[in-house]
Amino acid sequence: QVQLVESGGGLVQAGGSLRLSCVVSGGTFTWYAMAWFRQDPGKEREVVATISGNGGTTDYADSVKGRFTVSRDNAKNTVYLQMNSLKPEDTAVYYCAADRSGVISNQWRRYDYWGRGTQVTVSS
Repeated sequence: QVQLVESGGGLVQAGGSLRLSCVVSGGTFTWYAMAWFRQDPGKEREVVATISGNGGTTDYADSVKGRFTVSRDNAKNTVYLQMNSLKPEDTAVYYCAADRSGVISNQWRRYDYWGRGTQVTVSS
């Protein structure tokens, strides 16, 4: 059974930084394309960043380019999201997701496994 557990969320002032982590257990982590999504109540879940199995390919939502960095440590079965220059509009629940086919996608419906999410709140 594949499980994803996020951590690192919290309350931060605008301009601050947070680092999210997602530890994956079960399955073969190096095969999985990974992604971070976020969702605010009443809004659709949106992709934040994606990363390929070997970490060589990454992609970002336009709203976070230049501020967020996605990375992974396959030895630790962990994917990270470094978030800098945070803005109040970044406030959301952030979810980690894994696609067992290894195909990177911006579509949340393609992902097979999900964490329970971690709350990020940015105050102005």
